[in-house]
Amino acid sequence: MSTSHDAGDFQRPSHSRQRFNTGVWPEPFLEALATQIAIDAAISYGRLAVAPALFNIFQVCRTWRRASQSDLLWQTLTRRIWHRHHLLHPSWHQEYIYRHRTATNFRSQSYNYTVVNLPPNDNNNESLSCRRLALSDYHLAAGFSDGSVRLFHLPTMLHLSTFHPHQRNHLGPFSRAVSGIFFTDNRLVFSSHDGDIHVASIHVPGALRRAHLGDVVTDGVLVDFTGSNRWWIGLYAGVPNRAFHVRNSETEELIFIGGTLTDPDAVFGWHLLVDLTEHVGRIRITSDDMAVGFTKNRVIVFNLRNQVILGEEEFTRPIKMGTADAYDKALMFVNRRGVANVRRVDSLEEICRFMARGGLLGCINGGYSFISGGDGVRVWELDHGEYLYSLRERIWDASVLIADERYAAACTSDNTIHLWDFGSNL
Repeated sequence: MSTSHDAGDFQRPSHSRQRFNTGVWPEPFLEALATQIAIDAAISYGRLAVAPALFNIFQVCRTWRRASQSDLLWQTLTRRIWHRHHLLHPSWHQEYIYRHRTATNFRSQSYNYTVVNLPPNDNNNESLSCRRLALSDYHLAAGFSDGSVRLFHLPTMLHLSTFHPHQRNHLGPFSRAVSGIFFTDNRLVFSSHDGDIHVASIHVPGALRRAHLGDVVTDGVLVDFTGSNRWWIGLYAGVPNRAFHVRNSETEELIFIGGTLTDPDAVFGWHLLVDLTEHVGRIRITSDDMAVGFTKNRVIVFNLRNQVILGEEEFTRPIKMGTADAYDKALMFVNRRGVANVRRVDSLEEICRFMARGGLLGCINGGYSFISGGDGVRVWELDHGEYLYSLRERIWDASVLIADERYAAACTSDNTIHLWDFGSNL
């Protein structure tokens, strides 16, 4: 299927649904048909194939073309294809076009590159290292080994605030190191290895509270932490049968403790308190209330609503934990032989595999894989494992690598934050 047509080829929709009477093809039927064709195209050929598929059906006749004027249709398509639920642009049609063009930029290596600088005199501590990065529509957050988090405004690249966790007794030099960080609504939530969880206000500089006081002796070490507008989930290692801690994001109430995923890695979990060289585990939340947990020997997928295991697999070869990631409908990992494997989250069915020798860190977004090694950051597409390119900026010694549907970001050992923006030139 050709992908030469741009999403902008469609007619501009009105903000209200236009009603017309064809007597044969009512508008709801045409919208449902267009939606199903779009979903089928995305599943079979990838998200960029949706635009030409819709272009073809909207050229059938004037009546079919008028169906493209429904902003409700574009809202449905934006949510189903791009999993975008709020607007950054005046209409859903424009939002869809922006998402399509940004994804095209990822494929064609069209981006702007920026170095994000730490605040003056903020990086004098030579032992300070970046442990986590997080992205939202307008902000970037970086969490460090001393427990601090720095917040930046993406449109201007200005430093907005630095958050320092509430002090208490330490069980090791890196008990305060940031182990997870994410954005939810107008909040920034981050955790440390000792299990503390802090919530900061994005719009009120310095506004910070401790939402949970961790207990390392009871729960083990919090090795990774993530969340969404509905859930917070922590992955712990060090104490048997307490791998997962799930919280309600609104009430911050603990609703589940359990799981044995990290039981074999208890020693590595405790070791994080004194040494940050080991990647013990990864936890990710994907769409449809599903979570994916990784260790070097196993992957598990479970439902966050009822904590039912949906799939699990023991790896025949250990994976490089720094390359494990999950986003939307897919997960990825690279084994010790350098083979990258992309699977469907819901079934663990293989989508594709490709060679990624030398890759030490990896991440994915909805359509692409980024893997960092000794020769810089390389990019593959996720539908067929096609190698696309290497980012032009050859960074070395990356400690963190992340991506979303607009940005890719990395931090190197000198605490330089590198940002690639694939949506800025639209």
